[in-house]
Amino acid sequence: MVAAAAALLLASTATHAQSSREEYLRRFDGNGDGRVSAAEYVAYMSQGFRNMDSNGDGIIETDELPSGRGQPITLQENRDNLRRQFHKLDRNRDGYLNAHELTAPPG
Repeated sequence: MVAAAAALLLASTATHAQSSREEYLRRFDGNGDGRVSAAEYVAYMSQGFRNMDSNGDGIIETDELPSGRGQPITLQENRDNLRRQFHKLDRNRDGYLNAHELTAPPG
C-alpha cells in the first residue's frame, strides 16, 4: 500500500513538473509552435536587460546593477551571452529548445 501511494505521488509530481515545463516554454514561444528558437530565447531573456537599463542607453552601468557592483555590459554583449547560453541548452542541436531543454540546468 505504501509503495502504491509513493508511486501515485511520484506520478503526480512528474505530471506537475511536465505541466510547469510546458507553461514555462509558452512564455518564450512567441509564435506558438511549441518550441523556442534562438531569437525567441534572446528576445524573452533580454526583457531583464531592458528592465535594468533604467536610462535606456543600451548599457547596464554598475549603478544599474542590483548589487551596485560589476562591469558594465552592453545590450549586444548581453545578447551574445544569451546566444551562447541557448546553444549550451540545445542539447540535441536542432536549433530549438523544447520544454525539457529549456528547464534543464546548463551543461
